[in-house]
Order: sequence, then C-alpha cells, then structure tokens
Amino acid sequence: MALGIIMAVTMAIMRMGTNPILRGVSWAYIWFFRGTPIYTQLVFWGLIGTLYPKIGIGDWSISTQDIYNAAFAAILGLGLNEGAYLAETVRGGLQSVDKGQWEAANALGMKRSTTLRRIVIPQAMRVIVPPTGNETISMLKTTSLVLAVPFALELTFVSNALGNKEFLPIPLLLVAAIWYLAITSILMVGQSRIEAYYGKGFDGEKPAKAAHGMSRRQQSILASGTVKDDPNLEVTP
Repeated sequence: MALGIIMAVTMAIMRMGTNPILRGVSWAYIWFFRGTPIYTQLVFWGLIGTLYPKIGIGDWSISTQDIYNAAFAAILGLGLNEGAYLAETVRGGLQSVDKGQWEAANALGMKRSTTLRRIVIPQAMRVIVPPTGNETISMLKTTSLVLAVPFALELTFVSNALGNKEFLPIPLLLVAAIWYLAITSILMVGQSRIEAYYGKGFDGEKPAKAAHGMSRRQQSILASGTVKDDPNLEVTP
C-alpha cells in the first residue's frame, strides 16, 4: 500500500499537469495496470528472474535471484497494481478542491508544489481517505493471490498446506479467516480515526444562517464560525 500510495500520488499529479509527455506516461501506466488481471501481473513479476537470470553492467554482473526474491516480486506486483487504481482516487480528490484555492495560491506567488503540499492535498484528504481505506482492506485479501509469484509464506497458502498435511482443511481455513477478520477490524478502526481527523470542520456542524444580501465572501466568513451571526451586536458578559 505504501508503494501504491506513492505511485498513485505521482501519477495523479502527472496526469493533472500541463506536460503532455508526463500526462501520456501516467495515462499509459493507469491503462495497463487497470486493464490486465492482477494474477497475470503477479505471474509476470515472478518470472522476471527467469527472463533475466543476471543483471550487470560491462564486466560486472550479479544473479537476479540474489536481489530479486519472491517477497520482493509480490510487493512490487501488488504495489504497482494498487497505484493504478488509487491514482484515479487521488486525482478525483485533488479535483474536488475548489479552483479558487489554486488561484489564491498563485496570487500569493506560491509554487505549484507548495500549493499542492500545503493547501490542496490537506483539503483533498477528506475525499481520498475513505476509498483508500477500502482499498487497503481489499489489498489485504488480494495478498492471497501472491501464490502466482510464487510466494509460499502467504497466509492462505500456508493454511491450505497445513490443512492438507493434517487432513484438516476446513479448520485451518477457518483459522485463516479469523486472522483476516482480526486484521481487517484493526484496519477499519484506523480508517475511522483517520476519517474523523480529516473530516473536522466538515461533518456535524450546522452553518450559520446567512443574512439576506450578503456577498459570497461574507457568507464564507460567517460559515467558518469565527464571527458572530451579527458582528454589530455586543456580547454582554
């Protein structure tokens, strides 16, 4: 998921940029990894060591198996696939931020990278976090497909192997299901906490009633809750 999030943010920013080459690379990446099955991708990454048994430059070379094992292939395959799906989620979250935020930042002379980091992304997190949490839980269950690499230390594979060895396939599958449920429950609690953190100021607050004839700017200031409904009224202690 960490690799997927890094790829997603990078591809989303590239696709929203003005450089046609970067936009094309981003589009091709998302098109390929979303258009092919994850199982097929995992098989391909698992065969890299067979396709390229040695990696070298000039007279120096090293065996691919020494630096590219099954665990690395599984993480790479899952991360790159997840990045393609999350890229659209991140792009949708960034586009949900009002364009006036960009314009205000440009008027202040802020760089595009600074605007993204300090203004746009913090506001977009409210939209990005819920689907990202769902994708994280989905990723947990997708790890059962890394047998295609093959990665023999995955929970479902180990449960099946032990179940067949002990002639207890059903009980061992139930054990695996309990582990999945336990980890999923922890992730759901974490997701709800993160959603609550980034949802502050958006949920559960009733905006103040706008006075007739107020400008949009005045209404925004009044809705922020930093002033009284009628600033001309004095509060009696």
